[in-house]
Amino acid sequence: MAMKGQKFKSYSERIKKEAIRLHLVEGWTYRKINEHLGINDPGRMKRWMRKYREQGEFGLLDQRGRRKEYMDQDRYVQNLKRENELLKKCLVTWKEEANKKDFRSWKR
Repeated sequence: MAMKGQKFKSYSERIKKEAIRLHLVEGWTYRKINEHLGINDPGRMKRWMRKYREQGEFGLLDQRGRRKEYMDQDRYVQNLKRENELLKKCLVTWKEEANKKDFRSWKR
């Protein structure tokens, strides 16, 4: 648990990427990477790897205070695709309702 006034060590994106590369490409163990890069927290590499597997390089960024426009490009494209599909479904529904309305008025 964090104590009042406690300072936390932060690591640059470059160090995080190098640690991930050492593990995935070179096959180094977490312990060896921690010793090589001077990472004191034994669980830090495990968290970085989990974030990297779930979100890619975007997961390694410090996301505190990030706004929506800083989202990973792939996630942004996926959001646009979902929005596009929703709008297409709405358009079909609106056209059907308009046709029914026109048909009713013509029938009278």
